[in-house]
Amino acid sequence: MLEVKNIHKKFGTNEVLKGVDFKVEKGSVIAVLGNSGSGKTTLLRCISFLEQADKGEITFDDFHKDITAVTRKEIRQLRMKMGFVFQGYNLFRNKTALDNVLEGLTIARKNSPEEAKKKAMEMLEKVGMADRANFYPDQLSGGQQQRVAIARALAMKPSIMLFDEPTSSLDPELTGEVLRTMRELAEEKMTMVVVTHEMGFAREVATKVIFMADGRVQEQGRPEDIFTNPKNERLQAFLQTVLK
Repeated sequence: MLEVKNIHKKFGTNEVLKGVDFKVEKGSVIAVLGNSGSGKTTLLRCISFLEQADKGEITFDDFHKDITAVTRKEIRQLRMKMGFVFQGYNLFRNKTALDNVLEGLTIARKNSPEEAKKKAMEMLEKVGMADRANFYPDQLSGGQQQRVAIARALAMKPSIMLFDEPTSSLDPELTGEVLRTMRELAEEKMTMVVVTHEMGFAREVATKVIFMADGRVQEQGRPEDIFTNPKNERLQAFLQTVLK
């Protein structure tokens, strides 16, 4: 479904991605683990063209091209198939939960106001936020804001959802709210790539776990293999730290 090969990305002299190969099968849940600075977020941002990779190839369904040669029109078309959920929610502060979800439906998808509102309310209902449709972000908890952000991404009917540490700024109770929503999406076979520090989610929900360090994929495999029999020394050290 989605594959990138030999992805490289530098920021100045700092090479953040050093030839990453990454493949996502339809209906799979990929958990991407690693310490801060390992390149996880940059990889997601290059896949979604929020950052321009310096080198590599991308395949998405029947689209295949050098990732540095993708046109603006092609980027727009690819992004329409991708939902991105940010660590910091990225909601419009001056818009209600409903209006945040409506934005993409009316502007990008060109839905009629009536159709857009119906779809937006369906998505808010899906994430348990229909009763907060007319609340502004500042009136919502962090977990509620993140669920609105998920509803906004889902409303666009993406083929794949990309999550960049969606719970990292939330306390444990609010983290649980968001993870429950993500588990439900996984049960519905939504294709997801999740950069996360939530080891329970990675172990129990992911179909594949990828461990990154120093801008490279160091090890990947089934959750049971990654967590019970890690081969890579960096992964072994990482798990000893996070599973204490």
